[in-house]
Amino acid sequence: MSIVENSFICRLLLAAWASLTDIWKGGFLHSLFDRIGHWFRKKAGESILCDLLWREGKLEKAWPESFSCHLFTAILNIPCAIAKWLYKVGKNWWDGSFFCRLLGYMGGAAAALLGLFMLVMLIAPHARWNNVYGLLGAVAITALFVFASGKRSTRLELDCLGPYVIFFFAFVGIALASSLITRLSMRFFFFHVTCFLIVLLMVSATHRVEQVQGAVALASGGLLVASLYGCYQGVIGVAVVASQQDMKVNAGMPGRVYSFFDNPNNFAEILVMLLPLALALLLNSKTVRGKLLSLAVLGAGLIAIGYTLSRSGWLGLALAVFVFLALMNWKIIPVAIVAGLLAIPFLPDFIWNRILTIGNMEDTSTRYRFAIYDATWNMMKDYWVQGVGLGSDVMKKAFATYPTMFDGNHPIHTHNNYLQMWGELGIFGGLAYLALVLGQLKRGVKTFYSAKNRELRTLAAAATGAFCGILLIGVAEYTWFYPRNMFFFWFLFGIIAACAKLAKMEK
Repeated sequence: MSIVENSFICRLLLAAWASLTDIWKGGFLHSLFDRIGHWFRKKAGESILCDLLWREGKLEKAWPESFSCHLFTAILNIPCAIAKWLYKVGKNWWDGSFFCRLLGYMGGAAAALLGLFMLVMLIAPHARWNNVYGLLGAVAITALFVFASGKRSTRLELDCLGPYVIFFFAFVGIALASSLITRLSMRFFFFHVTCFLIVLLMVSATHRVEQVQGAVALASGGLLVASLYGCYQGVIGVAVVASQQDMKVNAGMPGRVYSFFDNPNNFAEILVMLLPLALALLLNSKTVRGKLLSLAVLGAGLIAIGYTLSRSGWLGLALAVFVFLALMNWKIIPVAIVAGLLAIPFLPDFIWNRILTIGNMEDTSTRYRFAIYDATWNMMKDYWVQGVGLGSDVMKKAFATYPTMFDGNHPIHTHNNYLQMWGELGIFGGLAYLALVLGQLKRGVKTFYSAKNRELRTLAAAATGAFCGILLIGVAEYTWFYPRNMFFFWFLFGIIAACAKLAKMEK
């Protein structure tokens, strides 16, 4: 302490810090953040913002006890009812069979198996990955869960997902039936089946926060491998692909890394969805080894997302971190902003130059997006009510019947999640998708504030932040064009649903 008191540099820094603190407390930004915090601290009924976040809509409130919910849940649980009957009939044989006990044990660990499935999905090279594996894996884990439910008091908890999930997947089925080319839509229907099973398993197989964290930890292990490979690509260099970056505006920049995935944007989107969860693991971990592994995932992931040169990915991750900090402790936000500004001089030149191209209309990728939006508007004039049908393959065929863009090509998708859902499912399906994502965001925020368990709150904050990040990316990218990204979106959706379920169980 005496060294600090007698040090000219330390006294100078302390004086500068005291001056900055006084300026901050009397400044506009401090007043603004303090007012925002005051809005959030108010009780429901006293603030419009709190009412908007906390008020439970009539539909969502009535859903768990509704006839439709009971009917759909009962139908979905017919296999579980059959498994329970078979166990009751052949209990002695079931308990005496090593094979049955093994399958029952595996089914009881469905959450861990789902995390392991995500790990495999993350480290499978693009050339060796087949989306059929996603369907087979989801069906296999679901079958094990159903088998284990014969002896356990478990079931497929459709009622925990809320009404908007049912509405959305109902419109998926309608879009398949009304598709312009049904055979092209069938493949995408099975993608949606895979997603439905992933989210249903995530919420049904978790009854403790440790199970959710276990699934996230296994997925983070896969993310570490994928991120390290992305860092390796960044160090040795990859070929510059002209279709992925403007060769004039981005002259001199290195090739964009993609790890085990087909496209750097795909890789960046997965990082945005999973890195906040790794941050939650870091904060929740009780062991040094756990914290070190989480730090490794975060460090490798941050370097890898830099090498992707994905501007939408960077913005999405920034929003994810902002939301996470706002939920955990909004007072940290100014410090984080200052730290981010101070870090700018240390950024590699190619990353800073890439940041400067955000919003640059001379960049061909930016101009190309607006050309795609114009082409989408031309098509939507004819299909805005009913949509063209399920899947980007059908939409690509529909685009081909309209005038080309400035380069003589037709779009293959809308480059926007919200437009894509509207174009595929029609106006009512698009509204169902919007209600789905907004309802889940609201559920994530409510779960954070209502949960008492610290680890559960941290997970809910991280998942909600990641969800905000990927939804922002969806404004400029069609994030479901690569099915593996679609599967991880619903895995993240399921984590929020599982946290909401556990928060209700606390009460």
